[in-house]
Amino acid sequence: MSEIRLAFPACVIAGKHRLAVEDISLLRKHSFPDGIRTPDDVVVMLALNNSCRQKCPEWNSYFVEQLAAFIVHYSYPQGSLDEINVAWLMRMVATDGVVNSPLELELVLHVMEISAHVPDELRAFALDQLRFAIAENVGAYHLDRPLSRKGITRQDIDYIMRILRNVSDGGVITVQPLTWGVMMRIGEETLPASNHPRWAAITAALRLVEYAEAPRRSRWLRIVDDSLGGESAVA
Repeated sequence: MSEIRLAFPACVIAGKHRLAVEDISLLRKHSFPDGIRTPDDVVVMLALNNSCRQKCPEWNSYFVEQLAAFIVHYSYPQGSLDEINVAWLMRMVATDGVVNSPLELELVLHVMEISAHVPDELRAFALDQLRFAIAENVGAYHLDRPLSRKGITRQDIDYIMRILRNVSDGGVITVQPLTWGVMMRIGEETLPASNHPRWAAITAALRLVEYAEAPRRSRWLRIVDDSLGGESAVA
């Protein structure tokens, strides 16, 4: 277990009720002058996000853009994702597979949007947040969804296509087994008569492919896996 101690100004900001624009300026100047560059920086950002109940709108953009840039552009493989980064990201933002913070869910979605390659595991994980919302009324996506809706809504369609857009081409949506499985389970949790018409069109367009990229076994630029994989205590 690695222990993260918040230095100035993060230690002061963490004790505040509201995170303001001025606090972001302090973080840019003192804590992260070059941006988010290490796993410990990520832990500090998550700690600040969780400790301050109220946040200015600018925090959301800063949080998502900085962390997504680190994950995709400053971790190997640069510009893309691999199974190590994806496993770490899911552990960082989820408890028992459920993302509870809307901002952390937005981080996952933005990471997918700016990455040249998105592993099957991450697409399935993002789609599973919709399944949790429908089946169990839990998670970050559930917080922004009408209660007890057992059918796919227009909002759900937009969420699904945000995840699947990069594998959609010419009316065909090419998915790998994990994503296919979650899509099927989402369908099983809904009442067909209550589903938005586009749901049927999306499922009809799905094409299952069995291949997957070979796991990467070496890195010339590694994130420290002990730091990424282990839980971090913030003192």
